[in-house]
Amino acid sequence: MTASLTRGLTRVTGSSLGPYQTAVIRIGLSFVWLCYLLREWPHRRELYGPDAPWSWGMAEQLTGDNHAFTPLMWSDSPVWFEAVYVLAMVSSALLMLGWRTRTMSVLSMLGVLSLQNRSVFIGDGGDNVIHLMALYTVLTRCGQVWSLDARRAARRDGDGRGPVDVPGIALWTVCGLALAVTQGLGVAGMAWTNHGPLPGLGWAAALWGLWLVHGLWWAAGRYAPGEPRAVLNVLGHLAHNAALLVIMVEVCLIYATAGWYKIQGSRWQDGTALYYPLHIDYFSPWPGLSHALAVSGTVVMLLSYGTVAAQVAFPFTLMNRRAKNVLLVVMMVEHVGIAVLMGLPFFSLAMVVADAIFLPTSFLQRLGAFVARALPRTRSFSGSGPKLLPAPRSAGAGQPGLVREQGP
Repeated sequence: MTASLTRGLTRVTGSSLGPYQTAVIRIGLSFVWLCYLLREWPHRRELYGPDAPWSWGMAEQLTGDNHAFTPLMWSDSPVWFEAVYVLAMVSSALLMLGWRTRTMSVLSMLGVLSLQNRSVFIGDGGDNVIHLMALYTVLTRCGQVWSLDARRAARRDGDGRGPVDVPGIALWTVCGLALAVTQGLGVAGMAWTNHGPLPGLGWAAALWGLWLVHGLWWAAGRYAPGEPRAVLNVLGHLAHNAALLVIMVEVCLIYATAGWYKIQGSRWQDGTALYYPLHIDYFSPWPGLSHALAVSGTVVMLLSYGTVAAQVAFPFTLMNRRAKNVLLVVMMVEHVGIAVLMGLPFFSLAMVVADAIFLPTSFLQRLGAFVARALPRTRSFSGSGPKLLPAPRSAGAGQPGLVREQGP
């Protein structure tokens, strides 16, 4: 028992687990959010901007009550709205590519919160998944593989120091100046300093904390690569692995709560629940296909019962690898069906990406190799998981224990 516990602690504190799974979360959710923003570009002002039915004044009253964080409430200027919207798109694209993932994960999170908290009634369920995952991703090392950060780390010297990271320093400085100017102007009566992601921790304190941690990480890697860097490595591993666990639990909770709530509904109990959405015009982009499925009572019953069974059983299948992999395929196929039959592509894509956190590492490695062969130029972006993830034999060895992501 003691030996197993020791091995477990060594693994959790000595490496950032799930590098490929967190990379999929980073790439997938950034891609979904970016595609959504691009699709809604012509309608952005009606959804989140000055022309929205949910006016700026109404949003101000709501955020004043629920204390939701959104920089769009700092000003009702159309120019400010356009700047925030463009920043959300740019940060999502850069996070997807894995450029300065630490900084881009924070900026992308701010973009998600800014828009979604501005108009809370816009969304189809997938926005909630993106909202939560954007918060958790900030604490993960999602750029260990399949990223520009991984490529840059692979090109550095063996000791991880190399030349001074001028772009990273410049980006870190700009972010600090932006925070200082925002706080100095007393934006929105400084309300954003009083409420934050955790009780007693305002958003200003949280963002300043992240900024200082990024600077400390770079300074330790540059000037104190021994024991101070090793300690920061351990703390980074713990934060990453804890966030990874939270993401996995969150996905299980989504399915478990959805399944158990369905069980309590009479329409799900008698197997007719799916009949009704298949006849709603708003959720029928392909009416012919929807009506063809709805004609068969047997098909509707099997799909209804199968949906409930899969959602309720999903958390329990994690105890068996084969059962989990089979049900993952079932769940992904189900979401593809929702995207086609009900016209909810972004919700379905968000859930498919969230499901990918449970995909086997071997499968993701083969998938990455396949993409690299199909697109030769992507090889330099893929990184090398085992080479970039050296695990120290001893927690006190003073050796770097994770991928060498440099800079903010």
